[in-house]
Amino acid sequence: MNKILDENKKSWDKVAHHFNGIDALPSYGPFTQTEEELQLFGDLNSKKVLDIGYGSGHSLRYMAANGVSELWGVDISESQKAVAEKTLKGLYPHLYCSPMEMDCNLPKEYFDYVYSIYAIGWTTDLAATFKLIYSYLKPGGVFIFSWDHPLYPHLQSENGVITLTGSYQKEGFTTYNRFKGEDATVVIPKRKMATYLNELIRAGFTVKKVIESDVPTYFEKEQEVISDRYYSLNKARKFPTTMIIKAVKE
Repeated sequence: MNKILDENKKSWDKVAHHFNGIDALPSYGPFTQTEEELQLFGDLNSKKVLDIGYGSGHSLRYMAANGVSELWGVDISESQKAVAEKTLKGLYPHLYCSPMEMDCNLPKEYFDYVYSIYAIGWTTDLAATFKLIYSYLKPGGVFIFSWDHPLYPHLQSENGVITLTGSYQKEGFTTYNRFKGEDATVVIPKRKMATYLNELIRAGFTVKKVIESDVPTYFEKEQEVISDRYYSLNKARKFPTTMIIKAVKE
């Protein structure tokens, strides 16, 4: 797993510029309902939050605008950290550069919210990651994350006709050799929905809500344009691009 982490870290340092402000709160993902529609977070005023995979820092900036008292984050990429520091200038964030599945001495039983927007699925060890997140939260603390709906990578579109490809039943890893068109190789785990839910339960969480996202309301009047891109409006109207899960440390 260390080899995968090393490869992904090196590649993310190359491609980070493609994701500046992308997939960040209030958005939960591509063609996905927003926090304004879903209302998954409660009152954020004076809360302590931890962002898993903070990227360019825009989700943390959203949190600051909503009154949180402390901004914390962990991300594998030094390039992302440098960008996030600029995004969050003057907000005094606590930013760590570390794989999410490894303990980097973040405070335990400290956070009101831990969240992750389109990053949690990169972990090479889901059980270890969820156990760490559980340890970071106060009793009563909330964990919210979004990621590709596990079925979505198996959807293939050709001239707007959507078919299934590969095996949903078979978990494993997928390697992309030119991620975002760059000389960057990434390895992304493939997991079933049940795997995410069962690992949350094993870590001690109580699952409160599972959302298979619909398209945002602001796309309702937009005409459908046939597109075979990985993320497209016509695909999102037929299948959820994103799963969003809310769990609580009781």
